[in-house]
Amino acid sequence: MDDIVPGPDCTTMAEVRAGVDAVDRALIALLARRFAYMAAAARIKPSRDAVRDEARKAQVIANVVAEAGRAGVPEQVAAELWEQLVEASIAYEFDMFDRLRG
Repeated sequence: MDDIVPGPDCTTMAEVRAGVDAVDRALIALLARRFAYMAAAARIKPSRDAVRDEARKAQVIANVVAEAGRAGVPEQVAAELWEQLVEASIAYEFDMFDRLRG
C-alpha cells in the first residue's frame, strides 16, 4: 500500500477508490488470519459446547469498541460489524469442529 495516497491527501476519486480497494484487500488478508484462529479454536476446544462463549464474545466486542473510540471510528458501527463478525466466526468454528470430528 506504499503507492496508495492517504485518505486525507486524496484529490481525485481514482485515488480514493485505489485506497479503498487496497484497504479491502488488506482486510480480507486479516480476516483470513482471524478465521485461521477460529479453525485452531475448533481443533483445540474439547467439546462442541465450548464453541459458543458469550463472555468472550462480549469481551471481544468491548475491546473493539474501545479501540474504535481511540482510533476515531464510530463505536456503534464497530460494535455492529463485530457482532456480525463474531457470529460468523462462531458459525465457522462450529462447522470446523463438526468437520474435524466428522
